[in-house]
Amino acid sequence: MRIYDRNSTGAAASESGRAQETQRIDQEESARRGAAGADSVGDRVELSSTLARLSGALAAHGSHRASRVQALAAQYQAGKYQPGSAATAGGMVAEALSMGSD
Repeated sequence: MRIYDRNSTGAAASESGRAQETQRIDQEESARRGAAGADSVGDRVELSSTLARLSGALAAHGSHRASRVQALAAQYQAGKYQPGSAATAGGMVAEALSMGSD
């Protein structure tokens, strides 16, 4: 039985050469744009303030959730955690129903 390593010979080697050529062309193009100064036209990305607000909200939610989990863990370890059976059952039913609607 023979095993051929495509990563070291054949088509993969020519693909590697093309990838290097593409990188060289990209570097040359970047250098030309840099030499042209700020007046050059190119792709540009602007992120709105909405994204910044969303990021802040997610971070706040994450820290609130972490503190809630810590508080619950402390209650559990102290033997004082008493989950509400109605709320637990309601959550399980709601999750099961939402899975069926996918």
